[in-house]
Amino acid sequence: MQKILNATQIKALDAFTIQHEPVASIDLMERACRAFVGWFTERFAVTSNIGIVCGTGNNGGDGLGIARLLKEWGYPVTVWIVRGSVKESDDFKINFARIQGKVQIFEIVTASDRGLFAGCDVLIDALFGSGLSRTPEGIYAQAIACVNQTDAIRVAVDIPSGLLMDGPSDTSIVKADFTISFHLPKLVFLFPDFHPYVGKWFVVDIGLSKVFLKQLDTAHYYLQLKDARKILRPRSTFDHKGKYGHALLIGGSLGKMGAAVLTSRAVLRSGAGLLTVHAPRCGYEILQTSVPEAMVVVDQHEAYVTQLPLLDKYSAIGVGPGLGQIAESVKAFTQLLEQCHTPLVIDADALNILSLHRELMHNIPQGSILTPHPKEFERLVGPWSTDFDRLEKQRALAAQLKSVVILKGAHTSIASPDGKIYFNSTGNPGMATGGSGDVLTGIVTGLLAQQYTPTEASVLGVYLHGLAGDLAAHEMGMESLIASDIITFLPSAFKRISR
Repeated sequence: MQKILNATQIKALDAFTIQHEPVASIDLMERACRAFVGWFTERFAVTSNIGIVCGTGNNGGDGLGIARLLKEWGYPVTVWIVRGSVKESDDFKINFARIQGKVQIFEIVTASDRGLFAGCDVLIDALFGSGLSRTPEGIYAQAIACVNQTDAIRVAVDIPSGLLMDGPSDTSIVKADFTISFHLPKLVFLFPDFHPYVGKWFVVDIGLSKVFLKQLDTAHYYLQLKDARKILRPRSTFDHKGKYGHALLIGGSLGKMGAAVLTSRAVLRSGAGLLTVHAPRCGYEILQTSVPEAMVVVDQHEAYVTQLPLLDKYSAIGVGPGLGQIAESVKAFTQLLEQCHTPLVIDADALNILSLHRELMHNIPQGSILTPHPKEFERLVGPWSTDFDRLEKQRALAAQLKSVVILKGAHTSIASPDGKIYFNSTGNPGMATGGSGDVLTGIVTGLLAQQYTPTEASVLGVYLHGLAGDLAAHEMGMESLIASDIITFLPSAFKRISR
């Protein structure tokens, strides 16, 4: 899995590469500049007027190298160097000497003119890099304000200037449309609070040491296709339905049977051998008609779940979609927690019941999986001050429950009981539609029933869910996407992973 490192680790990775490849620091910088320019030239016409705002540290050195290379490509390039308290780095000095006489350079010692960068079609931000440890002030804050005033497309080199890698940032941050990160993504790229500054981000390989990267310890990972492939198990010729588990789904209520239908279909499409649904009597014909592959056990109540079936024969149990929160359903869920020794996938109304009856948290079986969206998560753990704080609350809840906590959203985060957090790379805004979470619950329940570990079921399930959504959006557009489309494209997602 792709590691997500902190600023100290990235600095150490750079230093190790320089020392042991070996490669001169300025040559590694040149490698980074060429990787950036390779990305850039594929997307912006050579007739675009390019402005580059540089600091005097190594990020500014990157900017100067990029300016020289873009000029060689034929782009019209102008450079602005912001002179403040930061001393010139050695590599900045080398690239400054290399660019003399090749591009027009202006030096900024005051930046009150909001039209400073007028005339630029694209403005490249190379003011500060990933080593920034405090909020920009003075001339630097003024320059950032001028950058944000421009109508140009803004592209950040490695990280938007003013954005801190490992902690909350102030508001003096470049608002980039694109961010080109060197070698690895940054943790802040994956948080909703900082999306307005990061924009759409890309990673370019600059050839840092794979040996040292493997040695570095981290708790944060970014999921990729190859990770899902490693988890997915091939089927064998003589396998039968009994080998792929028997899942139980408890959910549905009057007016909310659609949630149970979506979850049931997703359980089966994720490969579970058998599925039984326990639902109120009003859902019997609905389920038997819409999900004929599932077995249905009806509750004694017409409109709500108020009792449990025998639990012993099930390899995984999903609970919550469409369940409702009437007293009888709360009692049935309480009994489930008391009697069940099988891992649960807990979603929707089951999570809301937990937030209202917090004493029930102690009865959640170890190895269960909770799948809240941000509002449900807030009800469980209380409010947070920053996205970094939210991440620690997620990590703490997973450790406390000895279970997996999936926090849904863009770059859905998966916290395992051992403290590791995995961020998803699939999915799109079209999936922000009613029932999408029910589909995820079904996929994860189906995988858990097949004896994938809770972490494997969560990681693979989240990746599959997002990939199916991406395939659906590609065919149908994001605006028209509905939850059942995700299920429709789930077979294609499996095929994509298993190639």
